[in-house]
Amino acid sequence: MRISVTDLAIARGGVPLLEGLTFAVSAGEALVLRGPNGLGKTTLLRTLAGLQLPLAGTVSVPPETVAYAAHADGLKAQLTVAENLAFWAAVHGGLAIAPVLKEMQLGALSERRAAELSAGQKRRLGLARLLVTGRPVWLLDEPTVSLDAASVALFGEVMRRHLGGGGVAIVATHIDLGLQGRELDLQPWRAKPTVVLGRDGFAEALG
Repeated sequence: MRISVTDLAIARGGVPLLEGLTFAVSAGEALVLRGPNGLGKTTLLRTLAGLQLPLAGTVSVPPETVAYAAHADGLKAQLTVAENLAFWAAVHGGLAIAPVLKEMQLGALSERRAAELSAGQKRRLGLARLLVTGRPVWLLDEPTVSLDAASVALFGEVMRRHLGGGGVAIVATHIDLGLQGRELDLQPWRAKPTVVLGRDGFAEALG
């Protein structure tokens, strides 16, 4: 499994964010995206996941291999922890949820409705969805939001096992997950400001 990006340019709301970006990540590797807020990390992950089109360049990864975890946990509030996981397991081929409940330390909460969980418990359940997809490429946008130190360590171990099994991870995070992956500072690929002519005839910069 390999994901490769060539001469990629992306935008948010029509405003260019990054351009000329090229990198590759192979099986067993993690890539940690770095850069200030607003630079384009989320937009890049959404583009890699196929949720939006790039302005230019190519992304080479089969869409059926990708699991994307955004800021939202994506839970159905009235379903239990087990029912939420079973729903996503069925969507992705019916993988067993019992090992996942154990791995993410959710077994004791399996019959509790998602609406009754704490923010950290909801986040763990949201991340548990990754494990029932069976997909090798994980695209993660600030996955440790709302997690305490113990849960961050737990998820770091889950990620190491995923990589050890030949998985791939691209992660936007400011937290050290204890991964032996590469870091990619996106600032050198910040798009140059686009100059347009305003109604008053003066130049205005965008981007």
